[in-house]
Amino acid sequence: MEAFLNFFEQLSTAEKFIWVMGCLTFSWILEGNIPLVQLNYRKWRHAGINFIFLGFSLIINLLFGVVTVGVFLWIQQNQFGLLYMIDLPIWAELLIAVMLLDFMAQYVVHYLLHKVTWMWKFHMVHHSDSKVDATTGTRHHPGDYLLREVFALVTILFTGAPIAYYLFYRIVTIFFAYFTHANIAVPEWLDRPLSWVFITPNVHKFHHHFERPWTDTNFGNIFSFWDRIFGTLVYDDPRKVQYGLDVLDDERDEDVMYQLKIPFNKDIKTDY
Repeated sequence: MEAFLNFFEQLSTAEKFIWVMGCLTFSWILEGNIPLVQLNYRKWRHAGINFIFLGFSLIINLLFGVVTVGVFLWIQQNQFGLLYMIDLPIWAELLIAVMLLDFMAQYVVHYLLHKVTWMWKFHMVHHSDSKVDATTGTRHHPGDYLLREVFALVTILFTGAPIAYYLFYRIVTIFFAYFTHANIAVPEWLDRPLSWVFITPNVHKFHHHFERPWTDTNFGNIFSFWDRIFGTLVYDDPRKVQYGLDVLDDERDEDVMYQLKIPFNKDIKTDY
């Protein structure tokens, strides 16, 4: 188990990039062969717009990476956090760390991004995509992504998780971000059983419906049982979903400057 975790701890930047591109390529292959719906769009232009937002996220990730390394060193030196208070096998500690990170740094912050007005204005950029595909998973306003990183940092401090656990979590998160947004048709006989534990493509599509209440459901990223526990899960035919947001102009979903200004545009209505 230690060798398994050491593998993630020793991943180079190039290897992490290969993983990102591998997850994206895998999702694109599935989209090309088993699409959920036929999207009328220029795929590469759409990808390029979403990759601009990915670029902002990578810059924030780089800056937070420096801070995060310092936090991990402090945790190790002071033996601070939940995992230092309990004595469990490594696999159990890893599972606890991943579950808590998924809960706090994904479900909780995602729920707040929908319920707190000023946070929702940042998160609207993610939902403004009217052609949801794998690259939508990378589409986050810098303010949105910054909030997610802050919650991740707080969760790291609370758990006292070593850096290897966190890197494993991030690798898994990358896969789910691309796969669950991908425009792929997963048969219900496969998707529904998986959805009892994991967020699946069919589950996440409802989160991208253009109007509430469906927009305010299915907040999870890796595990679906948070949504089941807190009553925010919806499961139905994903072909019923219409993408985008009813309070935004779909024609401007690829206008980067318009999207970046959404959180500060007082003319854009919210329900809160």
